[in-house]
Order: sequence, then C-alpha cells, then structure tokens
Amino acid sequence: MENKLNIAFVWHMHQPLYKDPITEEYTMPWVLFHGTKDYYDMVAILEEFPQVHQTFNIVPCLIEQLTEYGSGQVNDRYRNITRKPASELTREDKSFILQYFFQANWEHMIKPLPRYQELLRKRGYAITGEDIPSVLRYFKEQDYLDLQVLFNLVWIDPVIRAKDEFLSALYTRGGGFTEDDKERLLEKQVEIIRMILPKYRELQEKGIIEVSTTPYYHPIMPLLCDSFSAKEAMPHAALPKERFVHPEDAREQLRRGVALYKETFGHAPRGIWPSEGSVSMDILPILAGEGVKWFATDEEILSNTLRRPIRRDSSGNCCDAFLYRPYSIDSDGKSLSAVFRDHVLSDLIGFDYAKMDPAHAADDMVGRLAHIHGMLENPEAHIVNIILDGENAWEHFRNDGRDFLVALYSRLTDHPLLRPVTVNEFLSKKRERDTLNWIYPGSWISHNFKIWIGHAEDNAAWDYIAGARAALVEYEESAKNSRDYKARKKSIDAAWETLYAAEGSDWFWWYGDDHSSMLDEHFDYLFRRNIKKIYTLMETEPPDSLDIPISTEIKGYRPRILPQAYINPVIDGAVTSYFEWLSAGYLERQFFGTAMHRDLQGEGLIGTIAYGFSQDALFFRLDYLEELIPHDTEWSFTVNFLDPMPLRVQATVKGRDAKAVVFGRVKDKWVETDFRADIAADTAVELGIDLLTVGAVKGGELKLFISIDGADRGIERWPVKGFLIFDVPSEDFEQQNWIV
Repeated sequence: MENKLNIAFVWHMHQPLYKDPITEEYTMPWVLFHGTKDYYDMVAILEEFPQVHQTFNIVPCLIEQLTEYGSGQVNDRYRNITRKPASELTREDKSFILQYFFQANWEHMIKPLPRYQELLRKRGYAITGEDIPSVLRYFKEQDYLDLQVLFNLVWIDPVIRAKDEFLSALYTRGGGFTEDDKERLLEKQVEIIRMILPKYRELQEKGIIEVSTTPYYHPIMPLLCDSFSAKEAMPHAALPKERFVHPEDAREQLRRGVALYKETFGHAPRGIWPSEGSVSMDILPILAGEGVKWFATDEEILSNTLRRPIRRDSSGNCCDAFLYRPYSIDSDGKSLSAVFRDHVLSDLIGFDYAKMDPAHAADDMVGRLAHIHGMLENPEAHIVNIILDGENAWEHFRNDGRDFLVALYSRLTDHPLLRPVTVNEFLSKKRERDTLNWIYPGSWISHNFKIWIGHAEDNAAWDYIAGARAALVEYEESAKNSRDYKARKKSIDAAWETLYAAEGSDWFWWYGDDHSSMLDEHFDYLFRRNIKKIYTLMETEPPDSLDIPISTEIKGYRPRILPQAYINPVIDGAVTSYFEWLSAGYLERQFFGTAMHRDLQGEGLIGTIAYGFSQDALFFRLDYLEELIPHDTEWSFTVNFLDPMPLRVQATVKGRDAKAVVFGRVKDKWVETDFRADIAADTAVELGIDLLTVGAVKGGELKLFISIDGADRGIERWPVKGFLIFDVPSEDFEQQNWIV
C-alpha cells in the first residue's frame, strides 16, 4: 500500500440571484464576470493535471443564471449599458459607468493596462457617487467607449484571452476601441459562458472531478428548520419577533437543487456543502431523505461537537489527527458521512498566498500537507479538506492565480506522500469512520449564525419573510376553496418561488455590522423587491414599510482602541519618545470578508494608523508595514472628512519629503484652501490639523475615512467600507480618563 494522505480541494462556486424579480433585469454582473474569468478555467486547468482530482460545489441558482446568460437573451443592466453606443450614452449612463466600471482589482486587473489606469486616475481614486457629476466634463466619447470595453475585457480569464486571437489583440491594443470591437467582445462572453457547464459534466464523467450541490437559493438550512437553533452558540442573541420553524422550506430548497443537478449532470449528487457550511441535527433527515451521502462543514463545528479544542503549533499546523478523520452520523436509519474543513489551509489560499511568489506559496502548501502526513500513523485513512470560494480569491493573485495553481498542481502530481481526491472518491472506499451521535449547530464562520440572524437588520428581514410566508399560506388556503383556483395556481407557485429566493443567505450577509460593500443598497433593494413581489402575486398591496431600506446606507465604525488622554506629538515623522503617542487611539489593518468572501484591496503599505487629540488639534501617525521600512517610493493619502463639514487633506510622501494640501468643497467642486496641515515623514508619517479647520466641536463627532494610493503596493481604504467615527474630546475628557 502506498499509504498516501488524501487531499480534497472543494471549490465552492456561488453567486446569489441578482435578478430584479419585478423587472427581471440582472442588476449586478458577477455571474457573467466570474463566468468569463473563473468558472471555466478553474475546471479546465485540470485537463493539464488529470491526477489532481477535485470537488466543485455549484449552487443551483448559479446554474440557473449561467444557463440564462448562455442563451444570449439575458437582460443585464451592466451589459445593456455596455452595449449602448458611446455616442448615445445619457448623462445617467455616463455617471453609472464612472461609478461602477472600475470594479476590478486595481493592482492586478487595472494597473497592467495603461489606458485603464489613466482613466481611473482621471476619475479619481477616492470618489463617491456625489463626486461623479463634477468629473463628467473631463471624459470624452472615446473614454466611455474604452471603459465599456476594458471593464468587460479584464474580467475574462488571461488564459482564455491569450488563446483567442481577437481577445489577445484587443488586450494588447489596450484602448482606442471601436463599437465593432465591443460587440464582438460581448459575443465572446456568451461563447465562454456556454462552455462552462458542459466542461464540468465532461470532467465529472471522466472521473477527474466530483460536483456537489447546495439547497437551491443557498439558504441557511438550520435557520429555516428552526431559527432558535441560533441559541446554542448565541444564547444571548436577540432573535426575530416570530420563531421561524419551516423545515418543509429547507426540504423543498434541497429537493429543487437536486432536481436541477440531475437535469444538468445526468445523475443525482452524492455530496453537499450546506450553504455557508451551516449544519444542525434538524437538517440531517432532510439530507438523508434527498439521497445525500456526504456533507462537509468547518473544523470549529467538529471541535464543538466533540468538545475538544483543535491545537495548532506556532506556524498554524494542526496537531490533532481527529480533524482529518471521516465521520458518520445516523439520521432516520440512514448513515451520512461528514468531513471537516481545515480552516488555516483554506485561508492561506484565500488570503496569504496572493502576497507570495507562486512557487514559494505552492511549496509552503505542499510542505504543510507533507507535515500532516508525517504526524499520522495511517495517512491513507485520513483526508485533508481544503474548502473555499472557487472565484473570489483569484483577482488578488498575479495572472489570476494560474501561476500558483500550476505550481501547486505540478507538485501534487505523482507526489510520493499526497493523493488529490474527490470527497466521494475517498468515502466510496470502505473506510472505517468515527461515529458522531450529535452535531453542533453552526456555520463555518465562528461556529455560529451571527452573520445571518441576531442583528436588528437581519431580524427585520426574517420578520418580512415570516410575514409574507404567513400571508401566502393563508392566500393559498383561501384560493383552494375558490372556483378560479386553477387560474390562480400559477401566481401562487410563482409567489412560493419568490419566497424561496428571499430565504437565500446572501441578503443577510450584507445586513448588520459584519460585512459591507459599495453595493449594500442594491442587495437590500433586491431583497425588499422579492418580498414585494410575493404580495403582488397575491394581488395584495405590499406593506408600506417595504419602501424603507432595512440597511443603513452607510455604516459608521468606531475604532476599537480609543484615545485615553490628550497627546502633543512633535511632527517629525518618527516616534521621538515613548510617551509621545502612548495615549493615542489606533486603527487596525483589516479586511471585510474571509477566505470565502473578500473585498478588493491592494497588498498594502500601512500596518496601523494612530490618532489622537490635543486641546486644539487632531493628529495622525501612519506606520509603514515593518518589512517596508525605509520606504522611498512616492505614494499619497487623503484624509476625507465627511462631517461636520466636507474637507480633504491630500498628502504626498516620498522618503522624507512630504507635503499636505487642504481642500474644501464649494458647490460641486473641490478647491484648495489657505488652511494648513503639518506633515513630516521618516520611519512613519505624522500629520496634524487644527480642530477649527475641520469644524470639530468639543464633545461632538468627526466622520471620515482615509484613502491610500500606495503606488506598487496598491490602493487601501480605512475602513474598507463606510466611515470612521471619532469622538472629539469633551471639556472633562482628561477627568473621565484619569486613572490613579
């Protein structure tokens, strides 16, 4: 026996339903763009490495949307504006393009094309919707045409571009495009989309991959079965007004997903990644009843189920073999297999390897896997599960991640200790499984359901679903006793379909304080539109409250580490004494998201930002990431004050040279003022500005965000989304914080 360690990569392919249920227009382009950039090449690359068997989890509502895009008849807002001749664009169209057609990784997708970078610079790096009207006059017809092409072009996989003569020439030219170029590009997109699902079916039939599934609209199944399941991990959470207990909805979502899977791939799925890895005892009979043989979830679920911590060494290597064992759990007389995700290995791909040389990253992963092999008495009986999004990480990698994947797959091919397998390939062999009698209810994020329930915004959404569902049940019961039931049945079925779409997890992802994006309001709008449509299909007036956004349009965040006393630093670009910044507050480098969901950010230049107040001034200290000191490359940053008055402090830094200019807003224009900001740079950058200049009032608030153009280190925004709230010291600030 070779006694190799089994390695299971599970790539989760998922996009929410972006279609407006009333207009049937797709309001966001991510199914199309991830389709042209990620879904095809992620599976096609395995034809070069047929020994590297993998599992792809494809969400049914993604299959539905890919099929519609492949028809070429899809109604997509971004695509419609792209198709419109540049000479016919309205002012509204142009504003839309300037606001949304730079949604790509600036470092790896925009910067390599000088024309795209030029247009981004012309529009401005740190800009809001309110700023768009003031920059429209700088853009000409050819600029908009080039933007229409470039935005769609960079979202096509580099390998596909290189192999296609037309796309390769278009990318090489980089600008000066024609309307004919644009139309051919749109046709190419459809051609790529049409190749995706047949390729997955082909490679599954060859035994190179396994395709697993989820419930149709990606709902959190345990919360559909019983919203009180959140209480196990969140005993003090405030839950929605009405307890939601509808396991029949969870079963119907899975049943529909399995049916579409069979239609697409010709047979039933063997396995499932439950939406967001969310599990509970309630969902097990549903899985078993629909023929599911295995499910996967996160290591923290296993740890809490067994009540055993998962120990790791200083390098993050797991020290406990039980994480890599297969498990079985019985439900209604049927046995289900369970495997558990290695959180650290998954996050290394999702977060860290994009910053490394591809070969070094691949060596690190293979070295860690070999380390696991070495700690196991019988590696053949174990499986390491690496599970993460199959689309969201790659724009952060050079060459869309291909260099890393080629390096990794090359090392895994014929490796003496490691065998890449599909999950079912491993489980189908008669292996001994450890037994679970119970499973902890939670998701892959912090082993709870906090992302999807418990916040006031989440709970409001659940209450809307519960109210619409109750009204629909009542309406259907009444209709069954009427003479025109058959005529009304079509609308009732459509209302149920819309309700299931509203139960999807993605709406809740963006509610609450956990995650935010520049498209929060779009997700909120689509959710409320789904609820509205349910009432409309029942010929009932929707509640007026559905016209009010659930999500606050912009979210404010107070720093975790607040100032403890006044400070009076010397503005010289260095920490000149231990006490100079001792009482300052701190902003910490952060991302919204995880290995499964990540916002666009560059590699980064700044590690921390300190801030504090004197009696009459506000101070900032920007600390370089330690490995970058000294830093001589020119870069810039802007402190954007939103309230109590709009103000911008724009600074440029090169080594020890630094200057800052203060801009004020006059009508819709930013103009240089006579106000002064003190700045100095050396091992850090220090900045000071009078409180009177920014309109600060003692005891009041300052609302602001900081944008950083780190040149080759990429673009950063602190915070990533929304704004910071600084509490301006009150008259008794020092007395409040005085400690004996």
